[in-house]
Amino acid sequence: MTKSNLKVLIPLPDQDFDVTEVAVPWKLLTKAGVSVIFATEKGNEGPIPQCDPLLIKGVIFGKLGAEPEPILFYNEMINDSAFKSPISWKKVCIEDFDGLILPGGHAQGMKQYLGSEDLFEKVSIFWKLKRLVGAICHGVLILARSNCLNGRKTTCLPYYMEKLAYLSTFWKLGNYYRTYPKYVEEEVCESLGPQGTFIAGPYEFTRGTDNDDTHAMVVEDENYISARWPGDAYLFAKTFLIKLTQQQEQQE
Repeated sequence: MTKSNLKVLIPLPDQDFDVTEVAVPWKLLTKAGVSVIFATEKGNEGPIPQCDPLLIKGVIFGKLGAEPEPILFYNEMINDSAFKSPISWKKVCIEDFDGLILPGGHAQGMKQYLGSEDLFEKVSIFWKLKRLVGAICHGVLILARSNCLNGRKTTCLPYYMEKLAYLSTFWKLGNYYRTYPKYVEEEVCESLGPQGTFIAGPYEFTRGTDNDDTHAMVVEDENYISARWPGDAYLFAKTFLIKLTQQQEQQE
């Protein structure tokens, strides 16, 4: 099996997903020859998915949005045939995929994806196959809500990041950075059980890049990779690709 035979699924909401957390993994995986398939609630019968527009133009005074390179990747991705023709969550044959990536986003449109029972069912089935799963930021909530994280090791959007983002912008954008009343870290930690481990990572806000992982962090736990925020996206994608290749070699 070559990398061109490997298939990775990325489910998305119809709107408001994070630019960097989707476009960077898509770019690095497809560049390596991996086939990336997208899925939305209604697939071809629904709209073509769209990112959170504030992350393109800037959240406050043109700041706090995605960096230029991930935006460039996003503009490439939206012209990809797989992106323009997603399959529906219900019709996904989850056993056909070698890997699963659960990206994040915080705007209200994410609730369609973060609260989908159909998606929880598919994710739970895939988790039991013990194939590679990656989740970043709010995407970890899907694993928590699918009862996959009991006894496992993970990170997610840390409390301090979510709270600071909210406090910095609520005067202008209200609950834009608070998807739910409960903080992401709080809900994820509740799902871990007494044997699970949560790793918040260092207190910093410098983003990693394709060439510099100094400030990025991922948590690896067997077939599971998690990351905190868009600043980890490059390291997250590179680690996912390495582990996907290792999984392939073990199966051959």
